[in-house]
Amino acid sequence: MSVSTSNAYGKISISDLAIAKVASQAAVECYGIVDTVARRFSETLAELLKRDAGGKGVKVVTSGNRIFIDITVLIKYGVSIEAVAESLKEAIKYKVEHFTGMIVDTVNVNVAGLQL
Repeated sequence: MSVSTSNAYGKISISDLAIAKVASQAAVECYGIVDTVARRFSETLAELLKRDAGGKGVKVVTSGNRIFIDITVLIKYGVSIEAVAESLKEAIKYKVEHFTGMIVDTVNVNVAGLQL
């Protein structure tokens, strides 16, 4: 699926994969985040078979011009999980809204584990 908008110059359509890549990049840039990870083994296997695994661990659902994002991450050991998760939510919301011009309704952060 994708989100679409239109203006005086025409229609703009942004794929869910493009949004997932932006969210994944925003996550990796956040302090305390080690990496994004797939939630299921089947997702991991599918990523291994793809050439471009951008957006791994990110699920994007769009409804109209609203965006819902679920992200699964590894967090660095010793940092506050709550503080990192809140910072991650704000960073993803800001970057995706700035990139798409659409409204990010929710960002759900799933912590898969900690890494030393």
